[in-house]
Amino acid sequence: MFNIEDSVVADKFIAVSHIETHYDALIFDMDGTLLDTMPAHLEAWAITAKHYQFDICLDWLHGLGGMPSSKIVVEINRKYGLELDPKEVAKHKMETFIHFEDHGGIIDSTYNILKHYQGIKKTAIGTGSMSETALKLLESSGVLPLFDTVVTASDVDNHKPNPDTFLLAAQRLGVEPKRCVVFEDTYLGLQAAHAAGMDCIMVVADGLEFHAVP
Repeated sequence: MFNIEDSVVADKFIAVSHIETHYDALIFDMDGTLLDTMPAHLEAWAITAKHYQFDICLDWLHGLGGMPSSKIVVEINRKYGLELDPKEVAKHKMETFIHFEDHGGIIDSTYNILKHYQGIKKTAIGTGSMSETALKLLESSGVLPLFDTVVTASDVDNHKPNPDTFLLAAQRLGVEPKRCVVFEDTYLGLQAAHAAGMDCIMVVADGLEFHAVP
């Protein structure tokens, strides 16, 4: 059985129980943080790149996790000197992704924390996915009822690394930003959390890693 006291956040061994006294709300990124959807997203991008006949570095693309697909296409154009239509290419990518039978499972390290603090702390999703996609994934994975609010790319104009997603989540929860902690898996997400004045716990290969606001 999961024991919250057995969970340790790396970086000077800061215990997850630190959450109990320092935060009133937990805000989770979705893709790659709570749901293991990044492999499916990257596969959809690879198929889309082949369809539109351009090369792409998937490792570089992974670092853009947290951006809406249309804005990722803008970054692809900038990096590779292309003139792809952001809306068209993003639509193709998302349609490809949605049609996959397997979008990936739940990530245990963050899910266990979410379940432990359900009903104790306020909870939110702060994702760079658009509303329709995010709600479908959260519902199909069975975690949607665990959240007090869901903030998606459809809800804000300025996306990660801007703080808007997390600030809106805090506002909806009625919690001061400094009393929120964000769970993320990308540098863009970490930047967004810190820009919002929130500590961040990163999902890394060997567990979780704590990053206080500088």
